[in-house]
Amino acid sequence: MSKIGQLTLVGAGPGDPDLITIKGANAIASAEVILYDALVNKELLKYAVSTCTKIFVGKRAGQHSAIQEEINQLIVEHALKGKHVVRLKGGDPFIFARGKEEIDYAKSFGIPTEAIIGISSINLPGYYGIPLTTRGINQSFWVVTATDLNGKLSDDAKLAAQSSATVVFFMGLRKLREIVELYLLQDKASTPVAIISQGSLPTGKVVHGTIETILDQKEYIPTPALIVVGESVGEYLNVYQTINISNGNHQ
Repeated sequence: MSKIGQLTLVGAGPGDPDLITIKGANAIASAEVILYDALVNKELLKYAVSTCTKIFVGKRAGQHSAIQEEINQLIVEHALKGKHVVRLKGGDPFIFARGKEEIDYAKSFGIPTEAIIGISSINLPGYYGIPLTTRGINQSFWVVTATDLNGKLSDDAKLAAQSSATVVFFMGLRKLREIVELYLLQDKASTPVAIISQGSLPTGKVVHGTIETILDQKEYIPTPALIVVGESVGEYLNVYQTINISNGNHQ
């Protein structure tokens, strides 16, 4: 009987290839097969040996279930041939990803598994100097997917708008108008908003405003994008405005 390989889930981080963990880079270097997502920076594939088989498994909108089944099958197919399979996923494999499903599926075939965490997009606000918590302003931050399984605005988004927490919305750009409406219903028109577009990449930028003004800038925001809403975001805006004024860039 041939030896069974293994599956290693690796978090690739939010985009900047330098944000991969050392352990993650070592796993890529030892991989015989790599299955990588659309949001993974391809520079990370340079860590792989020349004989490694690299398979792009980026998901296409509207076909998530079918594609996930194919990914699961690829993992098992190669691991049962004795290969070390690295499943390279953007961000962290267990935050708004399907890492657990892939681990569980591999385990059901007796395949050994390991998970290596990655820097999540949750950390992108800090990358740009935006605090998720500020002493005396908020006592928590929430991380919410804006879109549910049916493509509708999530129920948790509605709860988040009622709180005093800083809220980080994943997959929210298409739901921005609905998110704004939620906050307006709570009389929070002046609440600061920052949208981080293509975070940590050279093309990355922060578009900022308030609940009342942010929709005016939506057309200038390329995806992927992260929406951050809350009074704590105002601390970033205060610093940003101070820097611009001191540089003579009055806005």
